[in-house]
Amino acid sequence: MVTILLLSIVGAVIAVVIGTLWYSNSTPMGKIHMQYLGFDKLSEEEKKKKMEMAKPMMPKMYAAQMGLSFLTAFVVVYIVTLSLKNGLSLSLALGFVALNWLCFMVPIIGSGILWSNCDRSIAWKKFFSDIFANLVTVLIIGLLASLFV
Repeated sequence: MVTILLLSIVGAVIAVVIGTLWYSNSTPMGKIHMQYLGFDKLSEEEKKKKMEMAKPMMPKMYAAQMGLSFLTAFVVVYIVTLSLKNGLSLSLALGFVALNWLCFMVPIIGSGILWSNCDRSIAWKKFFSDIFANLVTVLIIGLLASLFV
């Protein structure tokens, strides 16, 4: 159980790193995310002002994201380690992870975008960006977990 908890903590860090890179301003997904947030309609001065206002909240937001990412990582690590310990192949274990992604994360992300105030011209881009960010994250965490079984 200690190994699962430690791998979950590492997985949470990996998830935050992937998310930070995925949604950075230098990626196409980051540009979509900035459009989603309405930053594309702001002047440079307004962007700087919003960023300065957000800075004091960032440690709390990253801590909350780490907690949420820990929950995701825990489930992925648990599924993969339990599957491999019971003699299933890595591809089947990752298949279980992908099925959970498809049946839980995809609908939740889709519902969030569907019912949000998202600009409809970028809704599909935002949907695919977000679901694939999650898929990449859970598969990398699953591969990491498989190395320690």
